[in-house]
Amino acid sequence: MAEMNKENIKQTQPVPGTTAVKRKLIRMVVPAYAAFNIYSAVANKTTALGPVALATVINKMDEWDVEIIDENNLRLYGPKGFPRGADHEFIQKIRPADMVGLYGGLTSTIPRLYEIAKFYKSQGVFVMAGGQHFADDNIEEALRSNIDLVCTGEGEDTVREFLTAYAQNKDYKNIKGLAFLQNNKLVINPEREQIQDLDRLPLPDFSLVRYAKITLYPIGRIRGCGMDCEFCTVKGKPRCASPEHFMENIRHLVETRDAKHFFMVDDLFGQYRNETIRFCNMLRDYQLSIGKRLDFTAQIRLDKAKDTELLTAMREAAINAVAIGFESPIEEELIAMKKQIRPQDMVNLARIYHKFGFLVHGMFIFGYPPKEGVEKTNMSMEERVKRFKKFFRDAKIDTVQVLLPVPLPGTELRDRLVKQGRVYPLEQIGWEYYDGNFPIFEPDPPITAEELHLAVRKIMGHFYQYKSVLWVILHTFSLPHIVFFFHHFKKGWASWKRRWKHSLLRMGGWGILSNWIAEFNKNPFSEKLTKAKQALKK
Repeated sequence: MAEMNKENIKQTQPVPGTTAVKRKLIRMVVPAYAAFNIYSAVANKTTALGPVALATVINKMDEWDVEIIDENNLRLYGPKGFPRGADHEFIQKIRPADMVGLYGGLTSTIPRLYEIAKFYKSQGVFVMAGGQHFADDNIEEALRSNIDLVCTGEGEDTVREFLTAYAQNKDYKNIKGLAFLQNNKLVINPEREQIQDLDRLPLPDFSLVRYAKITLYPIGRIRGCGMDCEFCTVKGKPRCASPEHFMENIRHLVETRDAKHFFMVDDLFGQYRNETIRFCNMLRDYQLSIGKRLDFTAQIRLDKAKDTELLTAMREAAINAVAIGFESPIEEELIAMKKQIRPQDMVNLARIYHKFGFLVHGMFIFGYPPKEGVEKTNMSMEERVKRFKKFFRDAKIDTVQVLLPVPLPGTELRDRLVKQGRVYPLEQIGWEYYDGNFPIFEPDPPITAEELHLAVRKIMGHFYQYKSVLWVILHTFSLPHIVFFFHHFKKGWASWKRRWKHSLLRMGGWGILSNWIAEFNKNPFSEKLTKAKQALKK
């Protein structure tokens, strides 16, 4: 170790005639998921876009070097800790960080985030955090959990201004977008204005993610969402980068990292219609010019199915799959969510996506609590489950994600349920359970939390079954028949490939669900839920 330190000192000595500036290291950490869940299967193939975008800005500063440790993706020589995450003691020993930045984008990772903060604080390292979890009372909770500074809102400009001041030993207490404790009292500075010109931001540099093996690249053009859903943390008027800037991002990843698969994180792909079509045409032409077919998944609104020109442009651009927030096939729940659409209309629109050849991933919330003034349904749990099953079948959805409602910090849903005294105490049901797989609040009687949880398992278990393995085998052996039966080879190939991929995805879903059930059976959640319900009554 002493020899290593001597070598480091030798490398930082100034060249004669120059003045050396010792660069400090900031380590950004994406905390590990609390347990196996629906995101685990894809987590070791990708990473979070937000930390990469922020780290790219930091890396261009004179005073700082930066690295990202994604604890969910340590596939390339990543030193693993026990029972999960990375071995930060080892990492800090070989590469001492001057500062650590923790990503709080997922509420369920917050307990792990606090564990990491505690370790680095014990090492005398300055700890800061940011992300959508940090809202309302959670800001003070974080600052009293070994975190020195919380960045609220978008981080690029705030963190750059803070790090400049910190490196130069200047006061940073008046910087917009920061929260901290001063004389043991909470100080939250005014919010920083949102970035309007996204083109001025540098292209995300994924090489800053240490140890990760990335095969699915997250990319984004639009920030914000004007839909104002009660349960969602993404708010504000949408802002977008130009199609040229977004296209350059894709080019850069293809040409420097041989990227092939992309996930567009925008909540509203298709917003700014004409610009979106122009981008799709650019993407189509780029793939033709390099002689390579890429693969894209986009999150999009259901009603964009009415725009056939947009859908055609998307398919020509190799956008092969769409993720759509259907939320619920029950009309009363749609009203509570502020979704102004009827279930039958959703079925009709979903079929259009299917007709255009998209793989449709449906995202649903089961058991959403109706608002006061909205007529409550007396529908039995069995009937609710049947409605979901029927909707999947009628809408021809390829893959589904059914979660329970999560009253996330900073949402209207949480405010409403807290005021009603229905959210289970954090002492019993902690943040680690806020991933949509567990009941977090007392449902409307006569439904119980246990019934809600079991119903979701029934729905998912019906959709993802072990017989999917047999379908994969059947479709594999049917390839010659399917391809050559059709007079049009291309059409035959596309038909076979869709059926085969559909079965493969369902087989994968069956494996994920089986693993989740096995992990749940080891989890003490049931006992905690009993205590939480008792505490809520008191």
